[in-house]
Amino acid sequence: MTGGTNELLNEVSVYYSNRLAQHGQTAAGVDWRDADSQILRFDQLLTLIAANGPYTLCDVGCGYGALLDHISKLRHSVRYVGLDVSSAMVDAARQRFVHNPNARFEISSRPDTLVDYSVASGIFNVKLGRSEQEWEEYLLETLDMMNEVSTRGFAFNCLTSYSDTHKMRPDLFYADPLHLFQICKSRYSRHVALLHDYGLYEFTMIVRR
Repeated sequence: MTGGTNELLNEVSVYYSNRLAQHGQTAAGVDWRDADSQILRFDQLLTLIAANGPYTLCDVGCGYGALLDHISKLRHSVRYVGLDVSSAMVDAARQRFVHNPNARFEISSRPDTLVDYSVASGIFNVKLGRSEQEWEEYLLETLDMMNEVSTRGFAFNCLTSYSDTHKMRPDLFYADPLHLFQICKSRYSRHVALLHDYGLYEFTMIVRR
């Protein structure tokens, strides 16, 4: 990571640590509206995975581990690594899954090993005071990393630039889904799916290797 990216991630860490302190281990604690929309996002991301056998998964920006809760309910056979830049989030996740031998949580933005799949949910939404250009550079740097470490594919979501203009906030990043679709097709894989039909002001991109 560059020095500029490290500074950006420090800002993100403070933001989400404060959310956790205010709202606890809830959807609001990771800046989602409610648990139902959080689960709906998870279901879109998990269309990436062919869960007919064991797999390894890196959850980039794992928060307190809500995605692992959802995967456990689906009874997938997974070896999971959760990454977060907020030490408070990682501490919370470690406490919640202390008895799960197939899960580990690290204070990091990049896994220390290759995985079958990686996912990122919500980490590209809150740009705080950063410019559009700075935030997109961070987004693409993160996608490059996910592509490098994921042998079978990766998925991520973003707020959509097709949101209602009067509801858009200056501290949030609204990505152009067609622009990112083109980048993913040309840079990572010919097998890319854009999901933009699940009732939220966002989209999910699926990139299969």
